[in-house]
Amino acid sequence: MTHDSDNAPADIAWLRQLAEENGTGPMRGASILLAAGLIYGVTSLIHWAHMTGLILAQYAAAGMEWLIATGVFLVVCFTLILRLRRAGGVRTAAQRAIATIWSGVGWGIFALFASMFVVSARIGVDQNSMIFWLIPSIILAFYGMGWGVTAAMMKSRPLGLLALASFIAAPVMGLFAGSASIYLAYAAALFLLMAVPGFLLMRQAKSA
Repeated sequence: MTHDSDNAPADIAWLRQLAEENGTGPMRGASILLAAGLIYGVTSLIHWAHMTGLILAQYAAAGMEWLIATGVFLVVCFTLILRLRRAGGVRTAAQRAIATIWSGVGWGIFALFASMFVVSARIGVDQNSMIFWLIPSIILAFYGMGWGVTAAMMKSRPLGLLALASFIAAPVMGLFAGSASIYLAYAAALFLLMAVPGFLLMRQAKSA
């Protein structure tokens, strides 16, 4: 009995390591995806309202809503990350990989916008340039990569279909290029391909 008691901590540590390396478990951090889908989806609707004249220019400079949205998202994201860390629990290798890929997606999008700002300041690109109309497509392609890796790590066919839908939505956005309606389509994509899946995954994690 003494021998078994002495080995108990080592056995528990071994079981924990086994769970971390080989387990899958529910996705952590889905609340961040929900927040991103909601915040940027609403911002896309606001941008559409600016372009169509529903919101007059004197109330908000065109394009500033995206900067404001990013500030709001960073605050929300930081808060959610702190809450997840306080919650603790086992983090599997799959969950660490998922967190890494979505972090990479976020930083990639941030680098994209920073690069566009530098290019605009350098050569004076206006918002009618092709590069601006490509933004929704590029971001949805980023999301497709994120969902693709998540699907592989979680061995989830529905998430694989979500990745495929994101990749399909990327060129579909091009059909609306040159029209304010692209931001309605983009908002719909953000709600359906980010906010709704994030909400469902968050509920799944809570029930687990």
